Amino acid sequence: MTHLPPPAEELRILDAELYQLDARRAQLLARRAWLVSRSQPVRQWGPTPVAPGPDASAPSVQNVLLLLGGALLTLAATAFTLVSWGELGIAGRALVLGGVTVAALAAPLPLLRRGLRSTAETVAGLGLALTVLDAYALYEVALGSLDGTGYAAAASAVLAAAWAAYGRALARWADPGLRLPVPAAVLVAQLCLPLAAVAVDAGAYGVTVALLLTAGLDTVLALRVSASAVRAVAVVGGYGVGGWGVLAAGWLSWTAPGPSAAARAAALLFLAAAIALGAAWRAPGVAVGNAVAAGLLVTAALAGVPHAVLPDAWTVPVHLACGIALLVAVRVDRVPRGVRTGLAWASGAVQAVAVLWALPVVLVASVGPAARLTEVWSGTPGDAREAVTGVLPWPTDAALAPVVLAVVARVVWRAVRAPEWRPRALAASLVLAWAAVLITPATLRLPYLAALLTWSLLTVALLALRRTVPMALALLTSLPLALLALATEPATLGVLAFLTALCASAARRPAPAAATVGYATALACATGASVGWQPPYVALLVLLVPSAAALWAPRVEGPVRVTVEVAGAAAALLALGLAVTDPPVLALVLALTGVIAAATAVRADRRPVGCAAAALFVLAAWVRLAAWEVGTPEAYTLPVTVPALLVGVLRRRRDPGAASWTAYGPGLAATLVPSLLAVWGDAHWLRPLLLGAAALLVTLVGARHRLQAPLLLGGAALLLTVLHELAPYLVQVAGALPRWVPPALAGVLLLALGATYERRIADVRRWREALGKLN
Repeated sequence: MTHLPPPAEELRILDAELYQLDARRAQLLARRAWLVSRSQPVRQWGPTPVAPGPDASAPSVQNVLLLLGGALLTLAATAFTLVSWGELGIAGRALVLGGVTVAALAAPLPLLRRGLRSTAETVAGLGLALTVLDAYALYEVALGSLDGTGYAAAASAVLAAAWAAYGRALARWADPGLRLPVPAAVLVAQLCLPLAAVAVDAGAYGVTVALLLTAGLDTVLALRVSASAVRAVAVVGGYGVGGWGVLAAGWLSWTAPGPSAAARAAALLFLAAAIALGAAWRAPGVAVGNAVAAGLLVTAALAGVPHAVLPDAWTVPVHLACGIALLVAVRVDRVPRGVRTGLAWASGAVQAVAVLWALPVVLVASVGPAARLTEVWSGTPGDAREAVTGVLPWPTDAALAPVVLAVVARVVWRAVRAPEWRPRALAASLVLAWAAVLITPATLRLPYLAALLTWSLLTVALLALRRTVPMALALLTSLPLALLALATEPATLGVLAFLTALCASAARRPAPAAATVGYATALACATGASVGWQPPYVALLVLLVPSAAALWAPRVEGPVRVTVEVAGAAAALLALGLAVTDPPVLALVLALTGVIAAATAVRADRRPVGCAAAALFVLAAWVRLAAWEVGTPEAYTLPVTVPALLVGVLRRRRDPGAASWTAYGPGLAATLVPSLLAVWGDAHWLRPLLLGAAALLVTLVGARHRLQAPLLLGGAALLLTVLHELAPYLVQVAGALPRWVPPALAGVLLLALGATYERRIADVRRWREALGKLN
């Protein structure tokens, strides 16, 4: 009697034996691989031929062949249906097409059972294409009297159902079935409802409903199926068809002629929003994007009816209100996090568009007053809008722009609570509120004085906050305020005085300090113009500003000090520009500016400014002399030489090692060189006499104190002056001598020099050493 072990024991024994067989097989395969690697072909003469390797894998070749074969068969069937169809009778046609279609659809089953999946997919694709040709042939033969669009809608529905059933049947009979039929069914199903709507002449609303319903069905299918290919087709179809539906619904809503049409378009938008929101709720991976789309669609739907009823000025505010209403859902904890995030982003997008809509109004209000530069004191404008619309026109339908900006500012201030975003939200809210107040006078057409008062109070309020952003906004407000005040003389003087005092109160930072000097300069110019002074005399009034800046700068520290000094220098340059047309006044302005620079150079940290002060004094003297029509060069050079020599003396006392060329060279050259040039063009005796005496004195002083620069410069000037005075006599002597005398004298001179060459070299060396010992 044979003993049989229990099933569990027998299963264990079988598993053990199979494991041993697998291990032995792996061992044999490893041995075979080693033997193959050790095997060497018989060496032959010449290079060993190398067999070319394949550059395409077998599955790739297989797929290409199957694809080409299926495409060719499909083209052949199409050509047969379209070209050779009329050559057969009814029975022949039915027999050929029906037989080929049945054969193509039945062939994948045995192919799947044999493991030829790719071939089965190709043949199935051919069969599906043949069913489309069958539908076309049926219409041409028997149903040609029917409406083509309606037949196409019905045929696409029948084909979609048939293909889906065919794919499921194959999956039941030969697991796992084919991948092509069901996705193809989903693809052709996209045509059913839109074609049916067109066939029944449903109009734009009906076609839009069909598109959105198709997108909804795609969404449901994408959320419920697990097959990746079917889900991919459903997702693409849902977004594609749904996108067309949303565009159509949005156009119907925007162009609705009345509230009834707008309500129907709003219903379409709500349907699209429900589809997107459902996808966002059920698919966390795409929740944010779908929720953003849903929020925007709800906003458009809610604002559609008011848009059709209210004036155009209410379009943006109504959409803004609907967009802000989305934030209610953001506070509901039961709503998924991704959906809440998407709705918040949608609300932010609506608010951003509303702000962009209001920006042109802000631009006109802030840039428009620049037109007053060409119309100074032209008279009081009719209202605030007329005052700011000199450069840019006022935007149409912008009556509620201040409300839009104020509402967005409030929402941003209240809604953003995250610690990392809170400072930015506060800054953005402040900027939006500032813009709202800035454009309010022109939007409401307030009187001109009311606009000045509003902007002045806005500047005061912003400066009172004493922070970076408000201060920047205050300065941005003060500039158009100053420009706007140029319309009348009292407004100009009052506003400039107000801005000068206001900026001075906050001048602990560089920007307000610079603004203080700038507005004080503008006030000085306006005051001078108000009393009827000409620009050169206004320059004297402007000099009060750099004077005050020079007194103010030592009392502040760091960047503020530098800012005040630079701004004061700019005001001084403006004064020079104003006085340039009147030389006497220009000389006075240069002298006064030099005094200011000299006072600044008294400070230890501003000693280099003394050079600028000296230059200004010199320029003042030159301009004064030019105004007196003085042509003597010494009158221009001596005011430079005397201070330069005094500075040189002081420097040599502080630094005995300083070179005489550095201390005295520039001052002496400033007078000697121009005077020498004047002497050689002067026929009188007084200038050469004075220049020669001065040069002799300079030479003697240089020799007495052993200073190189005075000795050489004075000696050279003396020699050139003497030559100028003796030149006529030398010319006379040269003319009285015979022609052979000059060459003979030159030859004697050359012989003498050649005979005493070494002696002269020694003399030169001694002179060089002697000069070198001089300072």
